[in-house]
Amino acid sequence: MHAIKTLSLFDLTHTLAEPLLSDFPFPWQVLPELTAFIQALGARLNAKEYEEVAESVWVARDARVAPSAHLSGPLIIGHECEVRHCAFIRGSALVGAQAVVGNSTELKNCILFDRVQVPHFNYVGDSILGFGAHMGAGAVTSNVKSDKKNIQVHLSGHNIETGLHKFGAMLGDRVEVGCNSVLNPGTIVGRDSVIYPTSCVRGVVEACHIHRQDGTLIKRRMEDR
Repeated sequence: MHAIKTLSLFDLTHTLAEPLLSDFPFPWQVLPELTAFIQALGARLNAKEYEEVAESVWVARDARVAPSAHLSGPLIIGHECEVRHCAFIRGSALVGAQAVVGNSTELKNCILFDRVQVPHFNYVGDSILGFGAHMGAGAVTSNVKSDKKNIQVHLSGHNIETGLHKFGAMLGDRVEVGCNSVLNPGTIVGRDSVIYPTSCVRGVVEACHIHRQDGTLIKRRMEDR
């Protein structure tokens, strides 16, 4: 169970969501609370640093947002972020400092920690991406099961009930997800792990592992980073 706990996945000093995440042992527990949290936090932000550019949409004054990007609230875009052409942010999103939200990327009900990159054709829904996580072009989080039942986390032969109908993925700090990979509902990837391109990932990938396309896992040699 330790591998899927909030503090095992994330360094909370790299997100404005620290007060929320620190209240819950498992990170997916914050998803139903995220809309209200962002709304309350946005109302308290320093107006010298953040501008409310639309109703419940707060953008750091040093962020760069393309005119073609669509922003729906509640939404906070952090310092020195880059939101590129045709990004689609549907609301209930907290985007950390120096993050990149790229061309045709869609965000919904999610937290992006500082320095996260989702730069090309990504979908991130009902998910949390830790500090410095990166998703390659076309990689997506799938957040609803085909049978529409509540989502479970599969860990070491055990099924952990989340009580959630929508739950994408939790990516720990510095996770790398290869191009065109699919993270199935309830996927959790531990810190410093790597997902090979075109992988279909389900369940828990523990920290410092490599997930190959055929689902096999190998321990990652961290000295090779």
